[in-house]
Amino acid sequence: MNIIIVGCGRVGSKLALLLSQEGNNVTIIDDAPASLRRLGGTFNGATLIGNCFDLEVLKKAGIESADAVVVVTNGDNTNIMTSQIARQIFKVPKVIARLYDPLRSEIYQRLGLDIISGTTLVASMIRDKLIESNFSGYFIETSGMGIIEIHAPSSFTGQRVSQLNVEDEFLVATIRRGDRAIIPSPATTVEAGDTLIGIVRTESVPKIKKLFAVGE
Repeated sequence: MNIIIVGCGRVGSKLALLLSQEGNNVTIIDDAPASLRRLGGTFNGATLIGNCFDLEVLKKAGIESADAVVVVTNGDNTNIMTSQIARQIFKVPKVIARLYDPLRSEIYQRLGLDIISGTTLVASMIRDKLIESNFSGYFIETSGMGIIEIHAPSSFTGQRVSQLNVEDEFLVATIRRGDRAIIPSPATTVEAGDTLIGIVRTESVPKIKKLFAVGE
C-alpha cells in the first residue's frame, strides 16, 4: 500500500516503522525536522518536512496515488482539516484521523472519517480496571461496535462458544489461554482461567456485562 502519515510524534513514528517493515510504501510528513529523528536509522520509507495544509507538499508526498492517509498530529483542528483535504480534494480511499477531544467525534463521523480517540480508549480501560476487574472495553467509535475482554468465571468452564454468543450483539472472537491465543469455532469449549475477547455492540455492553457478571 502507498501510505502517507502526517505527524511524526510517538504514534506516527511507531506506525511508520511498523508499516514500512511490513513492506508498505510509507511517506511521513512533519513540519519539525527534529521530530523525524524518532524514526532512527532503520526506517526505509520517505520523509518530508513541510506544512500538511500545503497542497504542493501533499502532492510531493504522493497523495494523488495514496491508498491511505493517517493524520496523527497533536492538534484536533489540524487533524480534521488535513483529513478533509485528503478526503475531499484528493479523494484518498482510506483516511484515518487521531482525535483528542471525544466530543468532536460526531463531527468526524458526519464527515465520513475513521477516528481513533486515545482519550476515550484510555479512559474506558482505566475505568474498567477500577470498577469492573472482570471486564475491559475498547470501543470503536465510528461503527457502534467495540471489543470487550471477559475473564471467564468458573461457571463458563465446559461451555461451548456457541452457548456464549448472543446473536447480533456479542461474538467471541478470540480466547486467550495462558500464553496462547485461540480463534475458536462454535464448538470450542471454555477452560478454567480463559479470557474471552469478543466483539460487542456498544448499546449492548450493559446487557452483556450483566449476563456474564461474575459473582452476581
